[in-house]
Amino acid sequence: MLELLLCSVLTILPDYLYRRFAQGKRLGKEITLYSVWFELRWGIITCLMLTVGLITVIFYNHPSTTSATLYFRTVPIVPEINGRVAEVYVSGASSEVRQGAPILRLDSSTQAAAAEAARRKIAEVEAALVSARTDVAASDGRIQEATSALQQAVDELETKQELNRRNAAIVAVREIEKLQNLVNGRRGAVAAAVAAKQSAEAQISSLLPAQKASAEAALAQAEVELAKTVVRAGVSGRVEQFTLRVGDIVNPFMRPAGVLIPDVTGRKTIVAGFGQIEAQVMRAGMIAEVTCVSKPWTVIPMVVTGVQDFIAAGQHRGGEQLIDPQQVARPGTILVFLEPLYEGGLDDVTRGSSCIANAYTSNHDLIASGSISPLKALVLHAVDAVGIVHAMILRMQALVLPIRTLVFSGH
Repeated sequence: MLELLLCSVLTILPDYLYRRFAQGKRLGKEITLYSVWFELRWGIITCLMLTVGLITVIFYNHPSTTSATLYFRTVPIVPEINGRVAEVYVSGASSEVRQGAPILRLDSSTQAAAAEAARRKIAEVEAALVSARTDVAASDGRIQEATSALQQAVDELETKQELNRRNAAIVAVREIEKLQNLVNGRRGAVAAAVAAKQSAEAQISSLLPAQKASAEAALAQAEVELAKTVVRAGVSGRVEQFTLRVGDIVNPFMRPAGVLIPDVTGRKTIVAGFGQIEAQVMRAGMIAEVTCVSKPWTVIPMVVTGVQDFIAAGQHRGGEQLIDPQQVARPGTILVFLEPLYEGGLDDVTRGSSCIANAYTSNHDLIASGSISPLKALVLHAVDAVGIVHAMILRMQALVLPIRTLVFSGH
């Protein structure tokens, strides 16, 4: 309507003024409802053509969309393991929680038993270490005892051999052989005692420490599994739709316990979907404006911070069926990210609110550079100037939106 009125001022109004004052024709006499088309046909046709052109220029260079939302992130409250709820720390279906605060606890009898078994295993290995050190001390005593016995047997054998060399009749050969066998046996006893000591030392230095490390690793794993039974808030926020109660079964793949809405999300960025035809116009750095349902009669200045260079409607995953483009029911939009131009611009806007967004093309830098012809600079000036029409439309929408929602929507 604004475009039609603007174009009529340049076409129909001059034509009428010429007919009325230059030709002397009077409204209601020569210019009637039946003769208006014949009298003002050139102005009407020119007005319609200019209106269509103006609307095209405005909507192409200053795009608008009603698909704009203040999205926010949600975190599902899901334990890492299956289990039955043993305790709930959050009261009610909606509650504030701080980061690290417990939300619920699952039955932990199995995990606690595993942790206790690992602790007992560590105590058993430590007792074995004490026993092994005692065995080392005992082995030292047996080595000393065997060494002394061996030395006594060797001394006696050498004495008998010396007597036999002096006089063969004094010592029997059979007795010397017995002493030789005794010495060999005592040497074996010394070697066995030394081997027993080395075995005990190997247990102290290698085997038992390895067993203790394995038991400690099993304890750490059991404590990790035990910690998984307590679900804590990863971030500060608000728990919503939390209807879990003691005795319920929670499955991380099928049944989340609720939803956690972080405090730090949904206050900085509005995500808007513009038509595909604006793909060559939308650029980061464009000035934009939004008005949201949850904050009526307010126009919030924004700036385009990012433009997604692909359209979600074209997404596909490999499968067993070929893709037919006709299966895409909706054409999809260009995803654009808008942030407030001033600090705190979205503070009073409820997260998840639906908004109307306008983006405005600016050719000021290109015109100021002097690299284009005067005619093109004039056209670009006109393109930038007609953006005020879209700004006026947005403000009219912001004015009418509460009335349309509360009165004309059957509220």
